[in-house]
Amino acid sequence: MNGPWRLDGLRSVETDPPAVMAVLNCTPDSFSDGGDHFAVEAAVEAGLAAVKAGASILDVGGESTRPGAERVHSEEQIRRVCPVVSALREHTDVALSVDTTRAEVAEAALHAGVNAINDVSAGSEDPEMFGLAADKGCGLVLMHRGAPPPEDQWSDAWSTPPAFEDVVVEVRAALEGRAEAAEAAGVSPDAIVLDPGLGFGKDVDQNWILLQRFAELSAGGRRWLVGASRKSFIGAVTGVREPRDRVPGSLVAAVLAMQGGAEILRVHDVSAHVQTVHAFVAARNAGFEIGQ
Repeated sequence: MNGPWRLDGLRSVETDPPAVMAVLNCTPDSFSDGGDHFAVEAAVEAGLAAVKAGASILDVGGESTRPGAERVHSEEQIRRVCPVVSALREHTDVALSVDTTRAEVAEAALHAGVNAINDVSAGSEDPEMFGLAADKGCGLVLMHRGAPPPEDQWSDAWSTPPAFEDVVVEVRAALEGRAEAAEAAGVSPDAIVLDPGLGFGKDVDQNWILLQRFAELSAGGRRWLVGASRKSFIGAVTGVREPRDRVPGSLVAAVLAMQGGAEILRVHDVSAHVQTVHAFVAARNAGFEIGQ
């Protein structure tokens, strides 16, 4: 474990036991909960409920990243996200992150009260992102993806697997390169979190390989986040088509990730994952063998 995740100087997030980051999609079209939190009042209510259930971070997003999703202009993302962030800040001091690939959106959200940026393009889509994160001194999540949403496919829809000779080695190398680029721009290493991007440009087997060999990803001393919650690669092996019903499989993925050293879990079902974290830590502390 790397100690608390340092954010913008105002707060930090403890990651031992692993922290739970709650998904708060202020969108009409996200794959699992699209439309549920599109109204500001509904988003704030859901965010506060997640905090009560044990979430340490709320990840607020205004653009769906599901395969095939249409891109959303910065102005519309800001319109969706910032009122929710401002309203949440009136009710809670919990850490907030903004899920965006646009520096303009991130800057507006930081002004409204978020403490971290969650960039699913790992800073590759907007060259201003790393400079903004360095200037604001905020947390920064860098995720690996094989393609932007309009070009992506569901994990169980690939007729030919995405081209990796070794998905673990290549994902780790790509993210390490993006982390080094962020550091070169002035971002503190303590602020950076890496995310292997489960479901983003990987087929079903590649996602499970990343989880099974997660210790190889986390061995380099970086802090890692995993977002497996409700994804199609879980449905592919459980036979569950409805994302909301994929909670048991999501919890198995969370345990595999924690066994490998993941320190943050990005989830939809907060209470179930918080309970799983507590049980995992109790088993670890009782001397059960964790990992292979």
